Amino acid sequence: MANFTEKAIRSAFLELLDQRPLNKITVKDITERCGINRNSFYYHYQDVPTLIQQILEDESKKIIGEYPSIDSIEDCMNAAAGFAAEHRRALLHIYNSVNRDIFEQYLWQVCLHTVNVYVDTVFPPNGIGDEDRDIIIRYHSCEAFGIVLGWLQSGMREDIRPFIHRLCQLRKGFPAELIKRCGSDPDGE
Repeated sequence: MANFTEKAIRSAFLELLDQRPLNKITVKDITERCGINRNSFYYHYQDVPTLIQQILEDESKKIIGEYPSIDSIEDCMNAAAGFAAEHRRALLHIYNSVNRDIFEQYLWQVCLHTVNVYVDTVFPPNGIGDEDRDIIIRYHSCEAFGIVLGWLQSGMREDIRPFIHRLCQLRKGFPAELIKRCGSDPDGE
């Protein structure tokens, strides 16, 4: 759990990130915003990328903790999209910076976790083999990750939830079909 100074640093950074691109934010800007000296910043964080990494790690853990069970792919995708929507401008600034890989790493963790929880909830235990389970998880994780990245690339202008809802309507019955196919011959015979 972050202490008072760490919270102040994070809050100041996120406020600044909501106002301007990442490459326009310095440690001096952050420390002036939260009323601390530079040494206090460096006591808690090595640099701004370390601060970003810690914020994203904590946020991904928070999201993972909020979704102990997921019984629809729509909930799964909305969890990943909700993370992005909540911090829209800040994430766009990170996404459009040299630190994009840090953001993508934590987005992938969120997508992978939510899909794992979804598969564990929807698919019966021992109902599918480990190999098929891994394929299903990889497919759905890539799908959720790709949808959120596509939304980021478009500037997150529209609310993505109606798109996700319609996609899930079109996919109704897909999990049942996967379960049925998991029990069949992999060559389709």
